[in-house]
Amino acid sequence: MKLFLDTAEVEEIKLAAATGLIDGITTNPSLIAKSGRNFEEVVKEITTIVDGPISAEVISTETDAMLKEGRALAKIHENITVKLPMIEASMPVVKQLTAEGIKTNVTLVFSVNQALLAAKAGATFVSPFVGRLDDIGENGMNLVGDIVHLFNNYGFKTQILAASIRHPHHIYQAAEAGSHIATLPYGIFEKLFNHPLTDKGLAQFLEDWKSVPKT
Repeated sequence: MKLFLDTAEVEEIKLAAATGLIDGITTNPSLIAKSGRNFEEVVKEITTIVDGPISAEVISTETDAMLKEGRALAKIHENITVKLPMIEASMPVVKQLTAEGIKTNVTLVFSVNQALLAAKAGATFVSPFVGRLDDIGENGMNLVGDIVHLFNNYGFKTQILAASIRHPHHIYQAAEAGSHIATLPYGIFEKLFNHPLTDKGLAQFLEDWKSVPKT
């Protein structure tokens, strides 16, 4: 399973990319706003750090405006993936951008039906939001599994990108469910390396080493 970092903080991206484990980046208007920087400037810098899909989201919600905005985003860099909300007006945009060879990521997916429509339109990625479903008492990861099953049934090429990841166990669950990708905040990425028994074992090794005769 590929790992994308869900952030617009360039320093976080640099740290994570240095591990060689990050395959792409997802951003959204909220993350860009949080960075406090110019949108295009941030996106351009990200493309110099990570050589993989970089999701940049449209702001418009009308078909013609989204299409114009999506084409403009795609011109920033060949790795740009145009991120569009899962609304009816986005579907003609997905279809047209796909025909033009531009990658798309349909976001804010909360049902199998929505994922089906996005895949039929030709989306490169669909992003089911796991954590937000958990927040309202549903099991978000069940949605990922259901979409995997549906896509396998019909041979859709659209990749499933598990989003709204809230804790490390979500990563394991997404991989187990068969998600192609999971996108996660930097704080969660850091936690993937950790286990108390690893810390304990390393501390013991280092302590034991002190008693080894040195030449």
